[in-house]
Amino acid sequence: MIDLMKTPLSGIVPPLVTPLVDNETVDVPSLERLIEHLIAGGVHGLFVLGTTGEEQSVSFSVREQMIRESCRINNGRLPILVCITETSIVEAVNLANIAKECGADGLVSAPPYYFATGQPELAQFYEELVPQLPLPVFLYNMPSHVKVNFAPETVARLAKMKQVVGLKDSSANGVYFQSVMYEARKVNPDFMMFCGPEEMTGECVMMGANGGVNGGANMFPELYVAMYNAAKEKNVEKLVELQRIIMQISRTIYTIGRHGSSYLKGLKCACQQLGVIDDDFVASPFYKFDKPERDKVTIALAKLNMEHGKLKL
Repeated sequence: MIDLMKTPLSGIVPPLVTPLVDNETVDVPSLERLIEHLIAGGVHGLFVLGTTGEEQSVSFSVREQMIRESCRINNGRLPILVCITETSIVEAVNLANIAKECGADGLVSAPPYYFATGQPELAQFYEELVPQLPLPVFLYNMPSHVKVNFAPETVARLAKMKQVVGLKDSSANGVYFQSVMYEARKVNPDFMMFCGPEEMTGECVMMGANGGVNGGANMFPELYVAMYNAAKEKNVEKLVELQRIIMQISRTIYTIGRHGSSYLKGLKCACQQLGVIDDDFVASPFYKFDKPERDKVTIALAKLNMEHGKLKL
């Protein structure tokens, strides 16, 4: 384990897809293969039960199984972050305690998502929650799903709490990202900033972000690690070259289908076709792609420059 209050985390921390047999069962052999695939690809940490991991769609028992099995398989090799987003503060603490018991290193929490909170209420919620948590916590800004933004001033207020060590932002808003980083680091210069959208992670890292929580790394971890390294080294030529591949994936695999679920379905389907997981079962209320969409994923993968299931970088 690492102490995230003393040792900052940087790099690519993929949000794991949750391999499922059905709505009640984690596909453990696929999870083992996925984690080994990510570690071999050079990622810097693992994020369990994020949006990509379908936390809000799976049962509490599946969440617990996913936490326990991920920590067991990882066996301390990489830092593990566990999402504890909940409408109930009691259940959030329960998940956090399971994460601590299993050996996780940190927690991630998006705002409660049913009753929309004002910024004072949001700050007060975390000022009540955080002291009850057994591990350091990253705030998780996901306004498209929870309908609430962490205002930069709210993040700065919460950054005064030693246990609040960073923020993962999935707003896809570059000005917002820079504003939060500016305000929070006035309070805590080591405040960690992670970018969710892989399409803009490279530029965020070049401007001071710690790294990315990029779903595409489930498929091609080496690509996103190479992107991170190029950005850290300020190698713009290499970064532009890798960005073209990242955008090709984004504009093909993630845009199949006509609904907001297209990213998740496309990602899991691609992982299945690449042999990373055995089945791309998606938890209810969604369903995996039918044959026409699956064929489009096959075509999209075929257009990437791959050899033996790996990208040529």
